[in-house]
Amino acid sequence: MQVKRFFAADMRQAMKLVRDELGADAAIIGNRRIAGGVELTAALDYKLSALAPRVPNVALEDELRKTQSRIVTAQAELNNRAEAEEGNRQLFAGLPLTASEPLVEPLAGEAPAAPVAPAAPAVDQRMFDSMRSELSGLRELLEVQLGSLAWSQLQGSKPQQANLWRRLQRIGLSGPLASELLEMTAGIEEPRQAWRMLLAHLARMIHVPEVEPIEEGGVIAMVGPAGMGKTTTLAKLAARYVLKYGAHNLALVSMDSFRIGAQEQLKTLGRILNVSVTHVDPGQSLAQALEPLLRKRVVLIDTAGLQASDPALRMQLETLAGRGIQAKNYLVLATTSQKQVLTAAYHSYKRCGLAGCILTKLDETASLGEVLSLAISHELPVAYLTDGPRIPDDLHLPRRHQLVSRAVSVQMQDDPSEEAMADMFADLYHSNGKRVG
Repeated sequence: MQVKRFFAADMRQAMKLVRDELGADAAIIGNRRIAGGVELTAALDYKLSALAPRVPNVALEDELRKTQSRIVTAQAELNNRAEAEEGNRQLFAGLPLTASEPLVEPLAGEAPAAPVAPAAPAVDQRMFDSMRSELSGLRELLEVQLGSLAWSQLQGSKPQQANLWRRLQRIGLSGPLASELLEMTAGIEEPRQAWRMLLAHLARMIHVPEVEPIEEGGVIAMVGPAGMGKTTTLAKLAARYVLKYGAHNLALVSMDSFRIGAQEQLKTLGRILNVSVTHVDPGQSLAQALEPLLRKRVVLIDTAGLQASDPALRMQLETLAGRGIQAKNYLVLATTSQKQVLTAAYHSYKRCGLAGCILTKLDETASLGEVLSLAISHELPVAYLTDGPRIPDDLHLPRRHQLVSRAVSVQMQDDPSEEAMADMFADLYHSNGKRVG
């Protein structure tokens, strides 16, 4: 029996290492969270018992499902236990001191000693965190294994549908979105017709604003992490407006005092377009800064791209979400970003209230499926597209069918690997536990 440990940033990467080195017959006999990722212990030619019969795929999947259910139940019980322990601690901490008589009589002239409150039950937070981490690792491992089993079964039972899954994966669509599209075309037998209908449904799922944002007017803010193209997009929007309506009714505002040269960039743009530029420093009231600009038809705000853990980001987003601002906040997303980066950006910036998104760097991307999946799943209207450095020529209004055609044209040329398909199915189990096939 060959036993080996594998280290990776997450469970899926670790499983890929196991499959690449030991093959599909390797057995996972241990997993744990470590600093910076996960550790898997895998074995080749591992047998629980010499007499144990070989379990068919269907039975194995059922067992995995039962185990997954038990893990979810254990997680819920663990959370309930932690909440109960915390409730007891608060209850004991808030009890009045009701001891009627001191245990020791005080000496004459000495004030009675204050009774001691009963000690609250000790809560070992580290133990709970460790158990949660272990259960999370087990659940992720099961999702990866279930995804691999489901994909193998689908290839054998429904090869035509499996081919459609491959084509959707080449575009980069998420598992849940691909599953929804395939359900819509389940009754179509002819492959070409099914594919055309899939793309038509995908186009209809993409939301676009009925009125172009700068035509609607008001305060428009570009938000998002660093490197997404917020300042360049703002410059294109400003130039587009000036060319159409002139500079009189446009104002620019910069909230980015963190990036070197950010304010100078906006000042230069303002001089070129003959548009006023206002800088708002941290701690300064945005509402007060905007007050003299309210007579302008359009006010474009450039914000700082900060890390999710930075307290300044929370302050910035709370400011933009304030009732007195009434800003329409657009999440700027570079289509070259990885799925995890896009998802993290959405969850970090949704707290300010998002009116939609702007997709940038379409000329550099190798896939549009990830960003389209995000926009569709969170019902974010796609307000603008950018596909080059020219100002404002490379700024476009989205056309849904053209966007889908572009997604197909930049898709992967080679068929996705078996690991990629298994990951797509694992994404389904992670999202809603829905069975495909």
